Amino acid sequence: MRAGFLLLIALCCLGQENRTPEYARKVVDAALQAMGGDKYLAMKDRVEEGRSYSFYHEKLSGMSRARMYTRYLTAPEPMKPDFFGLRERRAFGKKEDVFVVYNEDGGYEITYRGAKPLDPSIFTSYKESLFHNVLYTLRMRLKEPGLTFESQGAAIHENQPCDVVDIVDSENRVTTVWFHQLTKLPLKQRWERRDPKTRDRIEEITIFDKYRDVGGGVMWPYVIRRERNGERNFEMYDDAVSINQGLGDELFTLSADVKVLDSKSSNVKPGKK
Repeated sequence: MRAGFLLLIALCCLGQENRTPEYARKVVDAALQAMGGDKYLAMKDRVEEGRSYSFYHEKLSGMSRARMYTRYLTAPEPMKPDFFGLRERRAFGKKEDVFVVYNEDGGYEITYRGAKPLDPSIFTSYKESLFHNVLYTLRMRLKEPGLTFESQGAAIHENQPCDVVDIVDSENRVTTVWFHQLTKLPLKQRWERRDPKTRDRIEEITIFDKYRDVGGGVMWPYVIRRERNGERNFEMYDDAVSINQGLGDELFTLSADVKVLDSKSSNVKPGKK
């Protein structure tokens, strides 16, 4: 009975698919409104607390309590392509004495020994993942020159009817996003990259689930799962999310008394969220 009902929904959706760029833009605009509209765009910062898990070949390779601090930067007018619009701090453990900082200048991993600059390739990978992240795109990139939207019609994701849209930027980054047809929220995204050494294709998929109102109508997923070439590699389960906490620069920059280490002097690995 249920399977037949879902199949009927799927057939109706597929029969009504619309592949024009105008329709794709409407889907994206509806998603922004579902995320909170102007309040989502006005979100200045966010704190996420929960449990993070990393996997290797589908086997658990690490787990930790995690707290993620994010602060959005003021976008230039007019908006510029590739504007890096946030700062982030990823802290691990109850004491948060091991953490990673990303800002517009690069990244550091900080332990009791000091701060080690991240390899530029790690920051480049982080930046690429950020620019493909639909939640970041909805918050920061919709006015970016050269950003276009292409409808791929309708599809079913985990028994949910979705509109599928390709988001393409001026650097030809393509992110395919599944938006729920009823809630309008993004449920899944997919993009591809090439291994810098082997040039093999790598498929990156992110699943967003358990959306909740985190303040004033702003929605955020409490569950984020990542897959790489069909194998899960990261999961984050939030216990609490708060926004507009007045996070200061001291969370995302190095204080004058922090010892900066040689880039080869630490083996702490940053989180993969």
